[in-house]
Amino acid sequence: MSGDAPLAAGTSAPRLQRLIERAPARREQPAEEERCELCGEPVSLEHRHLLDVEQQKLLCACRACSILFDRREAGGGHFRLIPERCRRVEDFALSAGLWEELRIPVELAFFVHSTPLARVAAFYPGPMGPTESLLRMEAWGELVAANPVLGDLERDTEALLVNRARGGESYWLVPVDECYRLAGLFRSRWRGFGGGAELWAAIDEFFAALARRAILVHRDGSRTRTTGGSDGKGDLQRTGG
Repeated sequence: MSGDAPLAAGTSAPRLQRLIERAPARREQPAEEERCELCGEPVSLEHRHLLDVEQQKLLCACRACSILFDRREAGGGHFRLIPERCRRVEDFALSAGLWEELRIPVELAFFVHSTPLARVAAFYPGPMGPTESLLRMEAWGELVAANPVLGDLERDTEALLVNRARGGESYWLVPVDECYRLAGLFRSRWRGFGGGAELWAAIDEFFAALARRAILVHRDGSRTRTTGGSDGKGDLQRTGG
């Protein structure tokens, strides 16, 4: 995996640009009727997506086609169904030193194991689209060792999303199309030097939406639960074996 020559830091990612263009924006009404890109049937506003791994292209999928590809063996590895699960890792271990070793120049990034690249790739969003950052595979190995839950990420279709922007700190394991949706917000709403209030309000809402659907897990992969109050706040405790 480390034998593949990574892109230099700051290299734009044209394949990701295409994915972002296809990433669904959350909207109340569709601009026009969308159809399944496999069978041609109409799809609802909230629908699943397939990833064409070789072409790095997102495809809209109807319920029937989603069920058809909801098996690892389906599609021969060419098409993969984007999963729906969303997890927030409450006790994620990432020191300031290791973050520096990962060579991410900004505080918001996502990491995905790319089959076409045959390695883990790191990207950060910006006004011109996503950029790949030079990732030291040794540092990634240290991160996985400290957070075994990363070993459970689905290749190509799930990502580690890191948000350390504006003094916050949260770590998510999300469907990869959510990362493209986030990158699309940067492209479409960036204003001025720092992005502007509209952009950061949209990003806050993006992460709030993730929080509403996310399952809380520990870095070893076990699920968590809260105790000590009906408002959901309290101490996190490990559940399961």
